[in-house]
Amino acid sequence: MLFAYLDAELVSTGFLTRQELIDTVAVGQFTPGPVLSTATFIGWQLNGFWGAIAATVGIFLPSFIFVAILNPLIPKMPKSKIIAAFLDAVNIAAVAVIVAVCVEMGKDTLTDWRTILIAVLSIIAVFVFKKMNSAFIVIGGALTGYLLTLI
Repeated sequence: MLFAYLDAELVSTGFLTRQELIDTVAVGQFTPGPVLSTATFIGWQLNGFWGAIAATVGIFLPSFIFVAILNPLIPKMPKSKIIAAFLDAVNIAAVAVIVAVCVEMGKDTLTDWRTILIAVLSIIAVFVFKKMNSAFIVIGGALTGYLLTLI
């Protein structure tokens, strides 16, 4: 969801190229709290220290307020069929957005047989090693990419 939002707000307006955004998200995956780290990094790229502060507050504060307001209602949520249906719909919509973002990223990143091979191997690793930390899959992809450049 974050990637789709960042793509719409930053790439389509020309603040970042899609490759810069992809690289930023990749860097963010290696740090604790990848969403917060990615937002802070993009803020830094756009406007230095104050951009990083604004992006960090902007990504953290809405969620904090949302949780603070909804906290008293959380125990009642599982009992409500309307809320359960709403949350199911939100989950389905989120999956659709993620698939759309993957297709768009694929158009820009799957450019030759090497990148396609790395993607296929990474997808296989995700489904075979379900409990593996995603950082290891990214590292494996990087090593595979390096080895393939030697061919």
